Amino acid sequence: MVQLEGGPSRLLTVGELSQRSGVAVSALHYYERQNLLTSERTVGNQRRYRRDALRRVAFIRVSQRVGVPLARIAEALATLPDGRSPTKRDWARLSNLWRDELDAKIIDLQHLRDDLTSCIGCGCLSLRTCGLQNPEDTRGARGDGPTIWADPRLPASS
Repeated sequence: MVQLEGGPSRLLTVGELSQRSGVAVSALHYYERQNLLTSERTVGNQRRYRRDALRRVAFIRVSQRVGVPLARIAEALATLPDGRSPTKRDWARLSNLWRDELDAKIIDLQHLRDDLTSCIGCGCLSLRTCGLQNPEDTRGARGDGPTIWADPRLPASS
């Protein structure tokens, strides 16, 4: 881990932020262009970041990993206070913004994990003729597309 001299109020260079966060300098520049991060400029026009940028970058990366688009991440980050590091309460408020959406994604991923193998793994690769998941194409009456996935509450054999 990189040790920084100068105390907690010292600003980070883009290289230090990159090294500490594990995110490429080019990605940090992109985040800044997308209004996800802000920097101050030195007399020589070099970027300097407050230390809370590390938490913002971590939030961006984790949010992206669970599928939140950058535009929504930017909207959320725009609600954080300027001029001070966000508090635990600020971060908790942000995490609650997406709780229901993330819970729905978890259900979808569990459904994918549990049902996709039995559907495609049987070898027939036909949802029309699959006697296990879609006997006599009964799901065709519900419409086109992945009707099981659209409403996981529906029983598999209906």
